[in-house]
Amino acid sequence: MLTTADPAEIPGLLRKTLGPRWNFTVDGTHLDVRHLDHGTPYRPPRHALPWPDLLALLESAFGDQGVPRAPCLPLRWGRETELTISAIQAFDPVLKDGGTIPYRQGFIPQPVVRLTAKRGADGTLRDGFLTSFVNASRVELLPDPTAYATAFDQLLTVLSRLSLHARHISFHGNLAIWRRRQVEGITLRFDHADLPLGDVVLLWNATHPDRLVLDLGTSLERLAWTRSRDSWPTLIFGPLADAAAYETLDALRTATLLLAHGIAPSARGAGSITRRVLHSISSDAFGLGLVGAVRQVHGYWRTASPLSVPWPQVAALMEAAVHEQESALGLGGLPRGERACSAAPSSRPHLLR
Repeated sequence: MLTTADPAEIPGLLRKTLGPRWNFTVDGTHLDVRHLDHGTPYRPPRHALPWPDLLALLESAFGDQGVPRAPCLPLRWGRETELTISAIQAFDPVLKDGGTIPYRQGFIPQPVVRLTAKRGADGTLRDGFLTSFVNASRVELLPDPTAYATAFDQLLTVLSRLSLHARHISFHGNLAIWRRRQVEGITLRFDHADLPLGDVVLLWNATHPDRLVLDLGTSLERLAWTRSRDSWPTLIFGPLADAAAYETLDALRTATLLLAHGIAPSARGAGSITRRVLHSISSDAFGLGLVGAVRQVHGYWRTASPLSVPWPQVAALMEAAVHEQESALGLGGLPRGERACSAAPSSRPHLLR
């Protein structure tokens, strides 16, 4: 039995796991896997699932596959990144320190902040991307590469519970091993009806290649979008979608998450990210009804993890911070150097997940 990852063995393991109704195309190190009925048109369900129901269904589906839900990581990270940017950081002790015990493992719907989301030529966020979102991930230690292949079949079962059936799913990627400092891995991505949905990654510490880790993930928001195919802004922001600019709503959403976790604006550390995000919100945004907007967004974040600061206090903190910074700046413009900001990037490429 294989105990370490051999990329050449992955297609064979997947063929054995997925069965004969899948086409495999291998071109060098590139792999493409599609269902025989892949061309069947996708028809979204008539009824959208409320966010709590979608998360509960996802948790139940993973639980039925023997993957229980685990508590979220703290949003304030303070290691290689100031904030948590992926659920895989639960495996820092294994992947980066060569240990054997992670902080968490299982299904983790992890709120994250990433200031590296894809943007268009005009600087606005592309559909499918946000600065903050719920990284819906399965992260766990694997006994061998066969368990990695099994995770693909289990993923199909989970997605089918969301009405995202196997015939519309495809897997693709490069089987070449990548390396980011002490971590090595193989990344395969999965799409639904040609819409990018997430990835299934096999990772290990370069010094301990027998300690295999699965990072299977997407985002709660992208799952809902894939399922419904609704307008992205309307799906994410609801009745607020037409009340303010996309960038303002995205900043308000992120600021609410940060402040609700007790990360107040400051000159250094995680608080400096809160400060920079708040700089993207002007007092003009209060015309959309700040209190109601914060309450709505706060309720969304609360579906994924406990929050330490209630929404009325978050709204008061946000209003005070925006007025204070605009008073300090005179005309309310951003100081030079604050116009563009980014968090430390992830150790490997990610979709919104």
